[in-house]
Amino acid sequence: MAAPWRLDGSDVRLSVRLTPRSAKEAVGGMWQDPQGTAWLCASVRAVPEKGRANAALIKLLAKALEVPPSAISLEAGDSSRLKRVRISANAAIVMQRLQIIAGDT
Repeated sequence: MAAPWRLDGSDVRLSVRLTPRSAKEAVGGMWQDPQGTAWLCASVRAVPEKGRANAALIKLLAKALEVPPSAISLEAGDSSRLKRVRISANAAIVMQRLQIIAGDT
């Protein structure tokens, strides 16, 4: 399975499958859609209303990747479970941390 992230200029684009209203907040593991696209799994306690789950996802990713929340932006999937985020931080370090997180199943 290919990695759910890729280098895009100096940023990292990440594909995330978000589960809102979860019992616990976590990021890690991989999921593959029927087309074979890989997605990093994440779950948040927040409800998917008024952007609360998206905000919780950004906060969760920022903590897991040790980057400021302002370095993460939602590019696609505002009202979908499948999201694409852009991470504007040191790409080499971010991708290294993503490998560790994704392997944490």
